[in-house]
Amino acid sequence: MSQRRLRVGMVGGGGPASFFGAPHRRGIVMDNSAELTAGALRSQPAEALAAARELFMPRGYPDWATMIQAEAALPESERIDYITIVTTNDAHFGPAEAAANAGLGVLCEKPLTTTLDEARRLHATVRTRDIPFGVAYTYTGFPMVMLARELVQGGEIGEVRKVEAWYPQGWLATKLEAENQKQASWRVDPARAGGSGCGGDIGTHAYEFVRFVAGLSATRLRARLKTFVPGRALDDDFTVLAELSHGAIATITASQVVIGAQNDNGFRVIGTTGTLEWSITEHGVLKHYAGGQPLRLYRQGAEYGYFPESIKPYLRLPSGHPEGFHEALANLHRTLEWTIRGRRGEKVPKPFPHPGIADGVAGMAFVEAAVASSKQDGEWVSLASS
Repeated sequence: MSQRRLRVGMVGGGGPASFFGAPHRRGIVMDNSAELTAGALRSQPAEALAAARELFMPRGYPDWATMIQAEAALPESERIDYITIVTTNDAHFGPAEAAANAGLGVLCEKPLTTTLDEARRLHATVRTRDIPFGVAYTYTGFPMVMLARELVQGGEIGEVRKVEAWYPQGWLATKLEAENQKQASWRVDPARAGGSGCGGDIGTHAYEFVRFVAGLSATRLRARLKTFVPGRALDDDFTVLAELSHGAIATITASQVVIGAQNDNGFRVIGTTGTLEWSITEHGVLKHYAGGQPLRLYRQGAEYGYFPESIKPYLRLPSGHPEGFHEALANLHRTLEWTIRGRRGEKVPKPFPHPGIADGVAGMAFVEAAVASSKQDGEWVSLASS
């Protein structure tokens, strides 16, 4: 089969207040191996069609159902290969399930859905239809986070004892939603965001560091969800103590009221023989502390020989040239692209195991357990099986 650019459809992301639409569009086209072909970009049909014209999209649709039905009816040589979903949380499930049933791949923003029941139902559909499915935990696309995962799996810090993961922001320290700021308004609305505001939005990113880097999952947890801004229906501060598989523990904290914080997320994975530490504030560096040894710094760069073969195809620039958020998101699109191409028999690098549907379900189980624990004044709650 001759190779061609993959064709991608986008659901959401076309509004003037949308944040994630533009980074996804840049990520799709970054490596010139995929193109944005179709879109249902806004919730109102006329606005959706107008947004597609404004973004020079070849095929604009009034809504996602029309797009998926029409694209699935096209010959394989013409239809889109996968969709990316960048809507509010409550609008993830519908297009994701429809695309899976139509045989299209999916890259969905997180959290996967608004409820664990929806996540499980979607998982069952994806498994039955055997669809390539990714969940956009963007920070797992940073090469140094990928390297940390490989070092943990390679035994470089021994057996994991503890994980500390954090994600502070400060942008919701005041009642921004009262000013009709759209990004704030839907995130504090239970009907659109789900059962947890801060936890669902960024606490899931911190928990995914536990799963992706340390390779462990929470078995039970105690949580304190706090709403500091009066009149807000959902939490804006999220604190969890979790027991992990194999006896390790984790502290997982997130907050949207830390004035001065700029998405300062990161993690510390503590093992029996060493510790790995990463923060987005120094995203090109991974710190490795080994007992009785000088601090080792891994720095990002395509020429460095310490990157394993699993990561080298995701590196684009020599050292000293920063690759950041857009490149990390492009790496998730690249993983889904290579998964699709590999299934077609095309010769491509082996995709890195970035988060998929099972990780999305696990994130929802984590959030629901945290909400339940907080409602019980921080009692221990076991995580439901995903």
